[in-house]
Amino acid sequence: MDRLCCFSGSYSKLVGGRSSSSSGKGKSHEGLIKFGFSLVKGKANHPMEDYHVAKFMQIEGHELGLFAIYDGHLGDTVPSYLQKHLFSNILKEEEFWVDPNRSISKAYEKTDQAILSHSSDLGRGGSTAVTAILMNGQKLWVANVGDSRAVLSRGGQAIQMSIDHEPNTERGSIENKGGFVSNMPGDVPRVNGQLAVSRAFGDKSLKSHLRSDPDIQETLVDANTELLILASDGLWKVMPNQEAVDIARRIKDPQKAAKQLTADALKRDSKDDISCVVVRFKG
Repeated sequence: MDRLCCFSGSYSKLVGGRSSSSSGKGKSHEGLIKFGFSLVKGKANHPMEDYHVAKFMQIEGHELGLFAIYDGHLGDTVPSYLQKHLFSNILKEEEFWVDPNRSISKAYEKTDQAILSHSSDLGRGGSTAVTAILMNGQKLWVANVGDSRAVLSRGGQAIQMSIDHEPNTERGSIENKGGFVSNMPGDVPRVNGQLAVSRAFGDKSLKSHLRSDPDIQETLVDANTELLILASDGLWKVMPNQEAVDIARRIKDPQKAAKQLTADALKRDSKDDISCVVVRFKG
């Protein structure tokens, strides 16, 4: 997609999932909206499995902000694939400019089908996704599969913009498809005793019991909308939404805010990979 032009300041990618930490920042073309990100490898004995997207681009006369966190499991190949392909698949949908909701939903499903059809290359793992598309700085679409989460700050109040897809809350859907939810082994509910989320990309061996359709929410960015936080569950397991918003609001530089959030999660002994994108709409 050579026709897409990006404006992203000092932007560094996490390449191949092997880096123990990564951070960076950028801003919109006019410089009014700024973002920062921070990714920190967890204490588990496997390579980094979180990936992100954070950039602005000009397309079809519009400026789009594209932000995402992809939290992989059983390897980093599926989140890496999502980093490369999910947004481009959304933007390729013919209806995107007239019906973003439908286009996002269709692209999520098509991307999951592509992952499953390439399972011989991508392996047996999977990934969550939380994505945010900001159009012309005014309208925001948030979609998610799994338990990576998006939280908006409006007038200082935390508003959760995504739905955590946990096995207990979607037990009926799992059981209707012939699966089961068990706390064994371990201490959290898992699909067929294996996966701690009820929706995911990939996971071919469990897919007959899993969903990959996203929940989508949209909102207008008004004068009271201050910032958006996207993060993997490595943050949300140890930090309530409102506390994350309070920390991010206090720090004007969104990169520093993202780094503070990941650092605080580490201090609270989060064992998982911790990844965070902070988008500041004003100030």
